[in-house]
Amino acid sequence: MDAVDHQLLSLMRQDARTTVATLAHKLGVSRGTVTNRITKLEDAGVIVGYTVRLRPDAQPQGIAAWMSIAVEGNTTRAVIDSLLGEPGVASLHDTNGRWDLLAELRAANLSELSQVLERIRLVRGIRNTETSIHLDTYRLS
Repeated sequence: MDAVDHQLLSLMRQDARTTVATLAHKLGVSRGTVTNRITKLEDAGVIVGYTVRLRPDAQPQGIAAWMSIAVEGNTTRAVIDSLLGEPGVASLHDTNGRWDLLAELRAANLSELSQVLERIRLVRGIRNTETSIHLDTYRLS
C-alpha cells in the first residue's frame, strides 16, 4: 500500500458512500485508478466489507455490551481477523494495559448475547475475557 491507498482508505472511512468521482477528485487521480485500487484492496483483504453504523439509540430494544479480551502470545492479528467476522461485534479496538482488545458487542436479546459470547470464547488465541452490559450513556455538555 502506498500513500494514495492510505489516503483513499482514510476518505472511505469518513464516508464509504462517497462516489468514485468524488474520491478521484480529492485524490487527484482518475476514476479508473480509484476503482482499480478499491478492487485491489478488496482482493487483498484490506477492505473486508461495507456496513451501516446506527446511532446507539436507534435500536433501543437491542443489548450492547463491552468485552475486554486478553490475547495469548503473538496471536493478536489472528484474533482480530476472527472477531471482524463475528456479526455480534459492532466495533473492535486495540488497547494497552491489562486487556489487549476491547470489543463492542450488539445483540437483540440476552439469549443472542449469550450465543455471541460463546462464539467469541471459542476463538483460538483468546486467553481471557470480561464482559459488561451497557446500561446507559451520560454526556457532559
